[in-house]
Amino acid sequence: VQLQASGGGLVMSGGSLRLSCAASGRTEDTYAMGWWRRRPGKEREFVGAITYSGGPWLYEDSVTGRFTVSRDNAKHTVYLQMNNLKVEDSAVYYCACGSRWSGSHPGGYDYWGQGTQVTVSS
Repeated sequence: VQLQASGGGLVMSGGSLRLSCAASGRTEDTYAMGWWRRRPGKEREFVGAITYSGGPWLYEDSVTGRFTVSRDNAKHTVYLQMNNLKVEDSAVYYCACGSRWSGSHPGGYDYWGQGTQVTVSS
């Protein structure tokens, strides 16, 4: 599976962005799709994930209520809608997928995209 993330950029605090991640290749391995991020100087951290059927959703506490994960199975694409962005959301965002649901455990995801930079300015 190849994952291509896009949609990152520079946005003002309080603004919104929508990231997309399109899968190609062995799409039967996209049962679970998720998003992680790596903020400057920090370890990679889980953001949110979703299954093929659209649930359950799972979100890291700091983004709950602001970020939404969704997917379009016909397009083999997962989205991350980010609203009310904060400076601390600045990071490289990565998408990942796997053939089984493993929630926030990165080891359960078999394929990773290259990342897209999100920068939130104050």
